[in-house]
Amino acid sequence: MTTNTTIGSTGTVSQNLLNTMNGTTGTSSSSTASSSTSNNSTSAASLQSSFLQLLVTQLQNQDPTNPMDNSQMTSQLAQINTVSGISQLNTTLSSLASQLTAQQQAQSASLIGATVLTPGNSVTVSNSSGTDTITPFGVTLSGAATNVQIQVTNSSGQVVNTINLGKESAGTVPVSWTPVDASGNALPAGNYTIAASATIGGSPATPSTVTGAVVEGVLPQSSGNANLVLSNGNTVGLSTVAGIL
Repeated sequence: MTTNTTIGSTGTVSQNLLNTMNGTTGTSSSSTASSSTSNNSTSAASLQSSFLQLLVTQLQNQDPTNPMDNSQMTSQLAQINTVSGISQLNTTLSSLASQLTAQQQAQSASLIGATVLTPGNSVTVSNSSGTDTITPFGVTLSGAATNVQIQVTNSSGQVVNTINLGKESAGTVPVSWTPVDASGNALPAGNYTIAASATIGGSPATPSTVTGAVVEGVLPQSSGNANLVLSNGNTVGLSTVAGIL
């Protein structure tokens, strides 16, 4: 029995495909393969189908006493399956990212009119209808803390009061405080600066402060994220919002 075998009903297959399988692509076929790759004319699905057809034909026509080695072909088929799966996964993830972006922008629009806490250290004391009020503010702690304090400084750089919060858990802690000085006298209207200090893990720390403002608008970005236009004149990213009051 002869050991020569033929593949396919006519005994011929695409030489380029065989060269690709055997790793023996010549100069001419290399140029053709390069052009084909650059033009993206052969999809993973069609290659997968061709390899599978070759594998089945090979099994049908091989000499039983001298079977051909199928390992290289099956290995290449597995690699094509992997590439095809990655391509489908990328398509699915892109679709999911688009849906999440649309959902994020819709949720951002629902914040219009709400008061949010974002990083900042400037607060304003005002008097309306005989009642002194201050911009909402708070502190963000990276861990459970003790001896949490917030110093309030006037426009002249003088510390007018120190707010003792004591022990607080990790996270953003809103502060409810009547704007008075250390003697209990109402603070005059104006702008003030806040600064926080605490002990976290047994070491002194300087936590971040957050201040409140009303969301007046939403600006979608080309990246898919959304920026919030605040009543204090700032524009901040949605990811910087530490709390919604």
